[in-house]
Amino acid sequence: MGSPEESPHLAIAVDIGGTFTDFVVYDHLDGHLSRLKVPSTPADPAHAVLDGLRRLAPTSSPSVIHGSTVATNALLERKGASTAFVTTKGFRDLLHLGRQTRGSLYDWFSGGVPVLVPSDQCLEVPERLDYRGHALMPLDEQCLPTLIAELRAKHVESVAVSLLFSFVNPEHERRLAQRLRASGFFVTASHELLPEFREFERASTTVVNAYVSPVLNRYLGTLERAIGGRSFHVMQSNGGRIQVTQARQEGVRSLLSGPAGGVVGAAYIGKLAGCSQLVTFDMGGTSTDVSVVNGTISLTSEALIAGLPVRVPVIDVHTVGAGGGSLARVDAGGALRVGPESAGADPGPACYGRGGRTATVTDANAVLGRLPSSGLLGGKLPLDLQAARQAVAKLVEELARFSGDSRCELEEAALGVLHVVNAEMERAIRVTSVERGHDPQDYVLLSFGGAGGGHACELARRLNVRRVLIPWAASTFSALGMLTADVSLDYVQTVLCSGETSFEELERRFVPVVERARADLATQGVAPDAHHVHCELDIRYHGQSFELSVPFVPAFRSAFDDAHARRYGYRNEDAAIEIVNLRVRAIGAVRRPRMETHPKGERDASCAVSREDRLVLPSGPRSVPFFDRHRLRPGHHLSGPAVIVQDDTTILLLETDDAHVDEYQNVMVTIGEARAEGG
Repeated sequence: MGSPEESPHLAIAVDIGGTFTDFVVYDHLDGHLSRLKVPSTPADPAHAVLDGLRRLAPTSSPSVIHGSTVATNALLERKGASTAFVTTKGFRDLLHLGRQTRGSLYDWFSGGVPVLVPSDQCLEVPERLDYRGHALMPLDEQCLPTLIAELRAKHVESVAVSLLFSFVNPEHERRLAQRLRASGFFVTASHELLPEFREFERASTTVVNAYVSPVLNRYLGTLERAIGGRSFHVMQSNGGRIQVTQARQEGVRSLLSGPAGGVVGAAYIGKLAGCSQLVTFDMGGTSTDVSVVNGTISLTSEALIAGLPVRVPVIDVHTVGAGGGSLARVDAGGALRVGPESAGADPGPACYGRGGRTATVTDANAVLGRLPSSGLLGGKLPLDLQAARQAVAKLVEELARFSGDSRCELEEAALGVLHVVNAEMERAIRVTSVERGHDPQDYVLLSFGGAGGGHACELARRLNVRRVLIPWAASTFSALGMLTADVSLDYVQTVLCSGETSFEELERRFVPVVERARADLATQGVAPDAHHVHCELDIRYHGQSFELSVPFVPAFRSAFDDAHARRYGYRNEDAAIEIVNLRVRAIGAVRRPRMETHPKGERDASCAVSREDRLVLPSGPRSVPFFDRHRLRPGHHLSGPAVIVQDDTTILLLETDDAHVDEYQNVMVTIGEARAEGG
């Protein structure tokens, strides 16, 4: 990446979604920002990526940052590499035992822990360390040829190595990993990825990485060869970027790269717009991702992805299977359901005219007149309204069969689809806000994703949120966010020491971790003057099972008491504390896009009205103005009901909503007092 003078002046961010692959291009010389959407190619995602890059930069060599769903899909669809798990003798059942917790306490039929590695591929080696890292039983290297032969006989491609107490003394694990790599296996060693206590979570994270990384490695290798000498970074789940060479080995760090890009972009644009407290709402084609930003982005090391614990830091994002392509159906009890199944990119919603026959959220919006009749993507994707009506008509027939009432109208069913999907997304926002002690009234709902603008105002009304911010590049916003992401590297080291440990002693223990972080930033191409290293402590009261992260400052004890009071509502300043982990985050600052500002002009937005058309609202059909967003200028004010049409998204303003365009061409909506039906 290098210093700003050495960086390529053209930067391209790529975000693969379930329906479209998004590109945002920024030219650092003239400040020009442009966007492109192409249909995703699920059979081989690289096709869409390379197609877009050829269109955008056929001759130049821009820097590229990529958010990929390849690792995510490999995990969700259980299409990862054939993986073996190797651990200390006597602990081969570790993955299957898990923590012996029940996700549904009163469900007698709840399944066990999802496991990526079958029992016959969970193998052992004779060795044992105690909790101080002293060898109770040396590693028996004479057994390794037999182990390697067994792995080959089982056609294993990737091996996850997680030995007991390797986070204290990695010597046994290092020697084992070296032998396996020399034998041609893709190896993930827990002491390299996550030198942290809690053997199950460490083993689970190591296995997830071993399972998805070979798939991501092949995909990124294909792209890297096709891209050639361009600077190539991959977005991580923690909101930072890393060079492709590291991403190919540590795929677990990129499982939530797309949603992470959106949250990073939201924090950046929100700050420019003067909004520090945000609920991010990213509604795409297949899913909706929500997160809370309280001045800073929330990270967690306790994520569950596809039911599996993943202990690497990730942005705290909650995802539900509700998007524009979510399929509507009638369940066995006659109730209307939407999602989580999606029409995807092929065939997509019925209104795309590619053979889809089942009603989706996008089809419901089309039937209700909420999408431009000229089509999407500036008319490049014409809408087949007749196909949309036929798909919703089938849904009406299904509802009538169950209810025996044939009076349900087409538009009434379409409104029902939107009501159901909005309720699902409302629950997702409440999980990340209300259930964690945040009052939505104190936040701005920042809406993005291709489908978000059509639902944001009604969701805000349901949640008593007073303002909605919809950025200019809403439908490609996750890709835009990736351009603003710094290089970010996370490190953890378990220490398990007394809270009486001196600040100076803790500083000494931080030294090797910080030195490694700075060395790794250098290998990422970050100039020394752009290095920033942040140190934290994981602390808990003596006897507690879990810890909180606080900044490493001389007054770390009071910082922990304050954090505990905020999280749990009480503090115990007389209790002893334990310092569990040292955490280091190394940041390499990058040159971000300069968001162009425009002077504010007149308030009257009537010049941006392209037509009046029929729109069906919960209160009934009426004729409303359709505004062309390309003709809206900073200072323009408009009132609902209205529809704002952009090439790749639409914004629905309800009856009592008012909106204005700010200097960055964001649309800021003030939500009126009336509440949506069912709100």
